Amino acid sequence: MKSRLYRLMATGLRGQSMTEYALILSAIAVVAFGTYQLMGKDISSLLNTIIGYLTPAPSGG
Repeated sequence: MKSRLYRLMATGLRGQSMTEYALILSAIAVVAFGTYQLMGKDISSLLNTIIGYLTPAPSGG
């Protein structure tokens, strides 16, 4: 009887942890989406600048 109770408790805790991870991941996704919406053009400009620095200049020969 005790082992069955312990198994049920352990299963419930594992499910609770997965739910918490899903909620945290959802919150991070919402924040990332909001940040992108607010700073979308700035981020795009910054990435294009970085790409410009990383791209080798064409050789003249």
